Order: sequence, then C-alpha cells, then structure tokens
Amino acid sequence: MEAKYSADDIAAAMSLQISSYIYTSMATFWTYGYICSLHEEWTFLLLSRWTKVKYLYVIARYVPLFLFTSHLYMNFTPDENPNRCLVLNHVCSCFSLLLVICSETFFILRTYALWNNSRIVLAALLTAFLAAGVASVGLLFGSSGTVPFRTSPIPGITGCYQPSDSIGFFVPYVLLSALELGLISLTLVRALQAWRTANTHLFAVLFKHNIFYYACGLFCSVLNVLASLLLHHAYKAMFQDFQFIILAILATHMHLYLWHMDRHLHGSDTLTLIPLSKISYGVAGSSSAGSAESGAVTGSGS
Repeated sequence: MEAKYSADDIAAAMSLQISSYIYTSMATFWTYGYICSLHEEWTFLLLSRWTKVKYLYVIARYVPLFLFTSHLYMNFTPDENPNRCLVLNHVCSCFSLLLVICSETFFILRTYALWNNSRIVLAALLTAFLAAGVASVGLLFGSSGTVPFRTSPIPGITGCYQPSDSIGFFVPYVLLSALELGLISLTLVRALQAWRTANTHLFAVLFKHNIFYYACGLFCSVLNVLASLLLHHAYKAMFQDFQFIILAILATHMHLYLWHMDRHLHGSDTLTLIPLSKISYGVAGSSSAGSAESGAVTGSGS
C-alpha cells in the first residue's frame, strides 16, 4: 500500500473512516436518548397544546434523524462523483442550518424572558442572530460550491471531503461564538440584577440551564474553529454537525423538562397557560407568577 498510495491518500482515508465512526456514534447516541425518553416525549406531544414553541421543539427534535440519514448515506455509499457529494453536502447543510436556527431561537427566547420581555434585548439578539445567519449561509454555501470534493482512491474507503482551508469553514463558528458570548453576558448581567427580586425556582432553573447550554455552544464553536484551522481532510468538518446535534438535544430536553415540571406542579394533563411573550419576573414570591412563568417558557399556552 505504501508503494501504491501516497501518505496523503492514506491520511485522507483514515480521516474518512474516523468521520464515519463519529457520525455512527452520534446517531447511536441520539437514538438511545430518544428511546430512553420515549414515554415523556409522547406524553408531551399528545397532551400539550400546539403552539409556535412546540413546532420549534418538533423540528429541533426530529431533524437530526434526517441529518444522520443523509450523512451516513454519504459516508457509507460508494460514490466517486464529487458533484453528487456536493448535492448531499448541501442537503446536510440545510438540515444543520434548520437545527441551529431552532436551537438558537430557544436560547434567544429564554434570554428575552429573563430580561422581562425587553424589546431592546430582543431586537439586539435578533439582529445579531440574523447577521450571523446570513453571513454564515453565504460563506458556507458559497465556499462549498467553489471548493471541489474529493474521494479516497483506496478501495473500500467510502465518503468524500473538501480539502481546502477556505475561510468559509471557520468564520460561521466565530460568529456563533460571538453570539454565545453575548447570550452568556446578558444572562449573567440579568442574574446579578434580578436574583434577589426574582428568586423563584423557575428563574434558578433557567439561569443554570442557560449558562450550561451557552457554555456548551461556545465550547463546540471554539472546537470547530480550531479543527477548521489546524486539521486537514475530513477531520476539520467532523465536529460541525456534532455541535448542532448537541445544541438541539440540550434545547429540547430543557423544554421537555420544564413542561413536565409544570404539569407535575399543576397535576393536570390539559394546561392553559400564557405564552412565552407574556412572561415576567417582576413579581417576586408570587405563586401565580411562578405558574405563569413555567407555562410561558414551556410554551404550553396559546
């Protein structure tokens, strides 16, 4: 093999195999997590009311299934046509984009809720999110269309990759890192301002979960930036969808947890609660305010 194939060909083949193993592991992990929470999942889907937040949940929860299917097909199906790889990559990118939009929307809404529905905060977050999204879409789809895909010349090695160190591979994750830093900063500032006047259980849950989720998103973004700059072959892209999957899992699991917590507190299968846009933490120590907050974040209302 050493006489027939170059060291670069062997390294590329190893990167494709490791990438396939990672996607298979992620798909297994997601399937196992779904099976373990199947009862809670279907209880929520059948008993909660259909709202905009619930639609976001369904998209973020089930799009990974299509993303894994597309990627595993691309990784394990023998194909020597780079154009077909480009089409499949665009399909996977669309699923990834949909995932990150839904996940970040959850996080933006929670930060907006923590800030007493401040329109200034919401406008700033939406502006930053839209700017990062437009720039990321332009860079990802623009660079992938100009950078050719490659396949391994070694028999039995399937999958394809982009060998170029194009700027489009890491800039979107730099923008996501900036967005996550902004969300962390806003959450910390709000916690310092309102902790004494809004010391409810839901406020503590939102604060702790939000900080943990934003930190995970920031870590994954930095990891993808470093991988895109320092690694080669298929290695530099193997953590990209990992970030989107993790964010989607965290966002949906917190939403599911809050809904079941609210349902347990009320002891009712059919809740009629106010939507997220009505949430307010201005009343401290009020049980009715706490009920409204829980229903608002979980999106169980109209």
